[in-house]
Amino acid sequence: MMISRETDARENTRAAAYSGASSAIREITAWFRGYLRRHPVTALETVGGQFVLGVRALQYLCVDIVTGRFAFAEFVRQAAFMASAAVLPTIFVSLPIGVTLSIQFGLLAGQVGATSLAGAASGLAVIRQGAPMVAALLMAAAVGSAICADLGSRKIRDELDAMEVMGVSVVRRLVVPRLAAAVVVGVSLTGVVCFVGFLAGYLFNVFVQSGAPGSFVTTFASFATVSDLVLTLLKAVVYGAIVAVVACEKGLSTKGGPAGVANSVNSTVVASILLLMTVNVGVTQLSMILLPRQGL
Repeated sequence: MMISRETDARENTRAAAYSGASSAIREITAWFRGYLRRHPVTALETVGGQFVLGVRALQYLCVDIVTGRFAFAEFVRQAAFMASAAVLPTIFVSLPIGVTLSIQFGLLAGQVGATSLAGAASGLAVIRQGAPMVAALLMAAAVGSAICADLGSRKIRDELDAMEVMGVSVVRRLVVPRLAAAVVVGVSLTGVVCFVGFLAGYLFNVFVQSGAPGSFVTTFASFATVSDLVLTLLKAVVYGAIVAVVACEKGLSTKGGPAGVANSVNSTVVASILLLMTVNVGVTQLSMILLPRQGL
């Protein structure tokens, strides 16, 4: 009798353990399926929505400029706001960027006995990579977050739905002016970073590292070409458009009240920076393949 009870207890323990393991496996499977549904699939849907929004905004921009329906007043207001929000941070960031590049390339040039090339190396680094990326990152942090917060707050107040009911296109009225303003301000900020970064590197090299002013400028002028500046400005156009499209898409898809606006702003900054870094790698590699350079 005692043996039978012990056998029944062991069987019950095994059954409970098996049931617990099956329940755990089901929970893990459900979580994994939910993760696939929430993250990769949602990410693809988000990228697709951003691509569609960008194409529609570009179409409306071209059509409105040709037909004279472009919201010029809204464009000016948005451009002024973006410039006021991003100019000073961009300048303050470009100063240490230029100095850091001058330090690194000056030390490297001194180690290999080519101190005269410090100007060319630091100047080209600022123009080719530093200027568009610094401007784009500041645009994503200062401008993209503001655009998303503005559109997101309108979304949760049902203003965008009211505009659609009245027959006003949200993309044409709100997205297109912000896209054009972001591109213009992005190009302008890139030019500012080019000037400030190169000037900071020049002053640091001459007055701190005891470099020759003539050598710094001459080597830079010998290696830098117009195509470098053109490629940088093209990058600025693409990066500005990316920031505007990502911020507008996140703002237009906001839901969940004020907390949803905060989440949209956070995802705007993160998604913009990740996308900018990825696109920068692709554009840089593509430019090196299509436009090979000799030397620096």
